[in-house]
Amino acid sequence: MGQKVNPIGFRTTVSKEWKSRWFAERKEFGDLLNEDLVIRDLVRARLKDAAVADIVIERYAQRVRVTVYTARPGVVIGRKGEGIDKLREELSAKTGKEVYVEIKEVRNPDANAQLVAENIALQLERRVAFRRAMKRALQLAMDMGALGVRVQACGRLGGAELARTEHYMVGKVPLQTLRADVQYGFAEANTMAGKIGIKCWICQKPEEAKTPGKERTYAPHA
Repeated sequence: MGQKVNPIGFRTTVSKEWKSRWFAERKEFGDLLNEDLVIRDLVRARLKDAAVADIVIERYAQRVRVTVYTARPGVVIGRKGEGIDKLREELSAKTGKEVYVEIKEVRNPDANAQLVAENIALQLERRVAFRRAMKRALQLAMDMGALGVRVQACGRLGGAELARTEHYMVGKVPLQTLRADVQYGFAEANTMAGKIGIKCWICQKPEEAKTPGKERTYAPHA
């Protein structure tokens, strides 16, 4: 199965940055890595309705900086900042360290691979026809300026007795080109027929990836 390469891991350090940015001694590395997983799981569990696209973790001595990229910053921040304060307190209690939370808004959720995959999964759970949901996602992403989009669904599609895989693609998605800015997202839909896995690849224009102002940063709460 050598052809199944994760587009994010394949491009890390070449055209994409690490999602955990810190250094540690060998004896501490495992504990800190496990702590990162705990932080990510907690953030996604608490913000499951906030359309979280990505989570970046940075460490400075006994301080942890968590940057949450979301399409719905208002849901994360809450009324008068109550939501983000509560999240910070939970993270601090879980890790035993001072946690600094920063929220960044994803301005084009229809062109973000993770959010597209989650949106398709949500539609399938609401019993929308899978072909309709996938084709609409392709069109919206292309309308937002993507060079190419590929969407794949695997499972008992349409309630069929046998599981199968179907995919749709428009434009170009060069998975073997390291310089290409290819986003990858995965989500699962819990339907009456069972789980359906959704994968999404979106190839962005080079200038789109580096253009400032695509994200809006909100004042973090220390």
